[in-house]
Amino acid sequence: MHVDLVIKNAFIYQTPTRNFAKKNVAIVGDKFYYVSDARMEQLTIKETIEAEGQYMIPGLIDIHMHIESSMTTPAIFSETALRYGVTTVVADAHEMANVFGLEGLKEFMSAPTKMDIFHAIPSSVPSTTPELETTGGMIGLAEVKELLKDPRVICLGEAMNFKGIAYEPDSLIRQIIALCKKERPTMPLEGHIPKIYDKELADFLLSGISSDHTHQFPEYLLEKIHAGLFIEFQDKSITPENMAVIVEHAFYDFACFITDDIMADDFLTGHLNKNLMKAVQCGLPIEEAIYMTTYTPARRMSLNDRGMIAPGRVADFILLDDLNAFLIAAVYKSGEKVYQKDQPIAYPKQIEQFPENYYQSVQCKKLTKADLDLPVETKKEHVRCNVIQKEAIGTFTKRITKTLAVKEQKLAWKEAQLAQLIVMERYGKNGNIGRALMNQPIQEKGAIATTWAHDHHNLMVMGNEEESIIKAQHALLEMQGGYVVVKEGEILAKCPLPIGGILSQAPIEELGQALRKVREAMQTLGYENMNEIMSFSTLSLPVSPAIKVTDKGMMDTKLQTFYPLVFPEDGVLVHAPVN
Repeated sequence: MHVDLVIKNAFIYQTPTRNFAKKNVAIVGDKFYYVSDARMEQLTIKETIEAEGQYMIPGLIDIHMHIESSMTTPAIFSETALRYGVTTVVADAHEMANVFGLEGLKEFMSAPTKMDIFHAIPSSVPSTTPELETTGGMIGLAEVKELLKDPRVICLGEAMNFKGIAYEPDSLIRQIIALCKKERPTMPLEGHIPKIYDKELADFLLSGISSDHTHQFPEYLLEKIHAGLFIEFQDKSITPENMAVIVEHAFYDFACFITDDIMADDFLTGHLNKNLMKAVQCGLPIEEAIYMTTYTPARRMSLNDRGMIAPGRVADFILLDDLNAFLIAAVYKSGEKVYQKDQPIAYPKQIEQFPENYYQSVQCKKLTKADLDLPVETKKEHVRCNVIQKEAIGTFTKRITKTLAVKEQKLAWKEAQLAQLIVMERYGKNGNIGRALMNQPIQEKGAIATTWAHDHHNLMVMGNEEESIIKAQHALLEMQGGYVVVKEGEILAKCPLPIGGILSQAPIEELGQALRKVREAMQTLGYENMNEIMSFSTLSLPVSPAIKVTDKGMMDTKLQTFYPLVFPEDGVLVHAPVN
């Protein structure tokens, strides 16, 4: 038998028993052929690698992630993630779809990459309904039907419209789920499940959704897993308490690790490999952590040709110099070496070409000082207002009330040490402007602006003084999207994302450094969160608890109703958002 490659004397990961054994592995083409402790002298071998002292594990598989969260393109993402041992991903490109619809999704899917990129059907474009937010594109039944014909599409992406899924039989998301069940009866239906339990959880799961990747808490993990949910742990859910639940109940087959969102600056230092090691540091045995980043996710997505080192499986694997430190010596994709330790990123010689209009997609008015006044019709000197309070951990927010003075028939929002949060429709469809007030989100005078605003990606700007708000918004329009941070009218940092306002084709080192400066500038302003970028970007996500802002206004995300900025019995805001 002629074989292309033999890995000799490595400690091979044994998926069925979750341990290591010293063996030799033969590879033919892009598949594993023979795994044995025999010397393989009977084979005709083209190349042999002596791996004495090294550990060999399957390539890592990330089944829930968004390439756009790294703010880069599929080809650049592939080259970067491979160096961290990630050989297969299931991408939910709902950010691209929210901006450009099915056309944008097809642009993403057409990109040539070394890693295998499978796709989820974006189920939430928009994340709620057109009545609650304006998006550039929509994915409806016709688009879903077309996507279901593509073999690269292997699951329904995170369904997150709680009300539509649980209580509205005729909602678009329920129709999408029904279509998927009809055309692909065994296809996984992925869920983004809010803080619901008991009967509400049952109401949601009756739809057929069977996974959850949101923020997990140990007191509810048992309930969720017993309810049939497959748990996908992202970084913020990898805690000692959650891992203790998994270990205590040996729930290794009922969960896996994912990245969901890896920012461009974090991408400079790792990807799914970091989550694997974090799980180990939180008490999970490393053998089980490997199982939950290789075989378990492959089985969840019915990727039965990969996820273990065995005959007939795709020859995706990692050689480790040190198992406990997870030091990667080399990465192989389909039997070919794609990364060697200390090798720089091998960027594609020819970058992807996007349509010209993708670079001129941010279309909205320039803000003026007059736009930042908040006139209110009232006879009172003080009025009560609904105000957003963000939390320092995670992406949760809550509604509080504040009493504001009214001076010259305008809300004295600056005197109350509040900031304005403005979301502007940017697709040239209706010119909507949604407004809210936030309770001291920053400590210094300044503003933050972005078009990377989940999931609609309208233009969002927040600040506590007019000059900085205007400066940030104007800079964002000039860049055609990205992130900008301003302090006292001066730009501290910016990260251009000119492709649809969400992506860049800059080298990942350059992009990551720019975003890192944005993060540091946000910290300089006093914006506090464990992930400043994600926290700010989800202030506009109308399916994330508990109060967020779209171009239609300030919204209770569970009930999907809008809060008035001023309590109706106290007054009426004159230029409320157009609906």
